[in-house]
Amino acid sequence: MIARIGGFTIAAETDGPATLAVGDGHPTPLVEIFTAAEQRARTSQAYVRSALGARLRIEQADATPTDADPETVTLVQRDALTGLEVTSVLALSGTAVRVQHTLRGTASDPVVITAVSSATVGFGAGPHAGEQYDLLTARSEWLAENRWHRRALADELPPLSLPIHAQDGRGHATLTSHGAWSTGEHLPVGALVHRDGSAIAWQIESGAGWHVDLSQGLEGLTVSLLGPTDLEHQFARVLAQGDEFLTVPVALAASAQGFEGAIAALTSHRRAIRRVDGPDLPIVYNDFMNTLMGQPSSEALRPLIRAAAGAGAEVFCIDAGWFADPEIGDWWDTVGEWREAPSRFDEAGLRGIIDEIHAAGMRSGLWLEPEVVGVSSPVAKTLPDDAFFQRFGVRVREHDRYHLDFRHPAARAHLDETVDRIVSEYGVSFVKLDYNINPGAGTEWQAAAAGDGLLGHIRAFGDWLDDVQRRHPELLIENCSSGAMRADYALLSRTHLQSTTDQQDFRLYPPIAASAPASILPEQAGNWAYPASGMTDAETVFTLVTGLSGRLYLSGFLGELGASQRALVAEAVGLHKTVRGGLAATDPFWPLGLPAWDDDVVCLGLRGTEQSLLFVWDRSEEPRSITIPGVDGVETLFPAGSSVDGWVIDSAGDGIRIATGPGLGARVLRVGPDIEGSDA
Repeated sequence: MIARIGGFTIAAETDGPATLAVGDGHPTPLVEIFTAAEQRARTSQAYVRSALGARLRIEQADATPTDADPETVTLVQRDALTGLEVTSVLALSGTAVRVQHTLRGTASDPVVITAVSSATVGFGAGPHAGEQYDLLTARSEWLAENRWHRRALADELPPLSLPIHAQDGRGHATLTSHGAWSTGEHLPVGALVHRDGSAIAWQIESGAGWHVDLSQGLEGLTVSLLGPTDLEHQFARVLAQGDEFLTVPVALAASAQGFEGAIAALTSHRRAIRRVDGPDLPIVYNDFMNTLMGQPSSEALRPLIRAAAGAGAEVFCIDAGWFADPEIGDWWDTVGEWREAPSRFDEAGLRGIIDEIHAAGMRSGLWLEPEVVGVSSPVAKTLPDDAFFQRFGVRVREHDRYHLDFRHPAARAHLDETVDRIVSEYGVSFVKLDYNINPGAGTEWQAAAAGDGLLGHIRAFGDWLDDVQRRHPELLIENCSSGAMRADYALLSRTHLQSTTDQQDFRLYPPIAASAPASILPEQAGNWAYPASGMTDAETVFTLVTGLSGRLYLSGFLGELGASQRALVAEAVGLHKTVRGGLAATDPFWPLGLPAWDDDVVCLGLRGTEQSLLFVWDRSEEPRSITIPGVDGVETLFPAGSSVDGWVIDSAGDGIRIATGPGLGARVLRVGPDIEGSDA
């Protein structure tokens, strides 16, 4: 059988393993499997040419519908030596292809899996194929997320004159995660762009370890996408007879329209797999960023509630600290019980404050960090040791916290009670779920290795989120994760909002916000806007444009703003309410390319079917002239009034020209439909 799906070619012949290639690129075995007993059939550092993967043979191949371009392909392969059976499903998801395998032990002797590729793809042709591609990947860390870089693949995989040596290369180019911060070092999203403009992009959907592996062979290039592995993540899984293991899902996108076309395909996939929260996408105000910073009280919250309601916020979330007695000092090591601290609130208690939020016409929210228990929390003593991550027989302790294992019924019951209680007692309909420690390799409880325990926990945590949503279908869930340190689609497919950073310097935020839609849906990307009384009107516009470039997420002492600043906030909120319904029908583009961290000019576009939004920031102190190519027609949406001047915008042949004023500035523009991307 040969089938084409989403730009990829699947071949399933009886005399070899099933293969996968981009278009007419060189075919390579779809799934590579490494075990404790056998690794590669030919030595290499790359995750290719596995001995077991090479022995797989087709037992069943189905395409649905059964034509040349199916929407789903299901393959069943088996290794006669170990009895391992592999069922692979490749399915169109949006315009991308989602791939996942189920491994099943069928023999009496167990098989110890140490790594398995979720997808292995061949592309390009010949030993010099790598010289024709650029590699795009993104570094990420706390306060500096989504830093994309483009470089020649030959910088990573240099030409080696392989034909002279008559064998494939043994090196590889890699990206990998460590621990449970799946996006804390690199994003599990990347792309390869050919010199002819075509591209392949990928997304690995795992919060428990992932690995990207690129290698050059005589016949062409190979990319292997994996979940947790033995070498990188201390992973192993024992498959006895009848046992099954489900690989981490990945999404693949091939496009003739370069990086932006491939990201558009991944964007369609992200929408296909996520839970939606309606066209209104409520505006959330949160009291943390540059505001209360984890020290809420009745006195401190009341003016914020009034100001947030006056600005048009629809959800008011009380962030960290509501559970901690202020007299004990830092609450970091006491979290886990999730009961209000009476000393923080007046006689009406937390319920009284939440009632005031509701009376102001807003929904209420609370901050939780469900997977951790502080070492000084009573819960650390009442829950059994097995309910926490363990290594070498002791609890894993990271920054004075223990990590719960959601596979354990006691851990899950504790958080079920917590969520049910705050929903029923307080009427909360929004929760911000944080995740501020990285527990390392994982846990060894009921696991072959620590990485296997971490994967089990992450999957159980996802099941818990699904169950919470079934019990409380009106509850909106934010996946904060320490400012996007765990912003992968294993979780984002289940949650409604993702805070894009904890960055409190509004000058540093634009490249984070502008790059976020490459890996996070625009309608999920919660971009903070935190105007302050010490800002000029131009600086107020600057932070509000950042918020408007995704899903507007408000913070700050709004009641202390001057009259002109309050008018700008009201204008931004009003604009967001008119455009938010269309965010879920847009694709991102970058007419000036993906921004570098220190770029003065940053630009993001969100392309709609009839018109598109353009967000432009200028971080230089001196006036400048900016040309944005490939856009047709322009209208300034924000700020629309004359209170903030200094920018002149005109048509300029094949685009628009912007003359900026001195100091920081930003604008939201509406442009016409004939837009050409820069291919990032």
